[in-house]
Amino acid sequence: MEDILAILGIFFFCPLLGFVVFSNTGRELTGALADRIRGGASTEGALRDEVEHLRADVEDLRAQLGETQERLDFAERMLAAPRDGGGPIASKEG
Repeated sequence: MEDILAILGIFFFCPLLGFVVFSNTGRELTGALADRIRGGASTEGALRDEVEHLRADVEDLRAQLGETQERLDFAERMLAAPRDGGGPIASKEG
């Protein structure tokens, strides 16, 4: 049984530990964990500020989407409208 644990330690846990310690993702995870333990970066006030910022961004995106939809509706109406013969897009006959 000890042999199996030694093999698992060498081939599974050591590379996993290396990934966590040396990769950028691992640094971010360990940094976030350390901040949480210290009670630092993820305080409630900072989270509320971030949520408010994200809500403002969503409202801006909704306004932009509404404007885009209005422009699309206008373009569809213009394309669906019958053309009179005097415009610059009129076809030449004869």
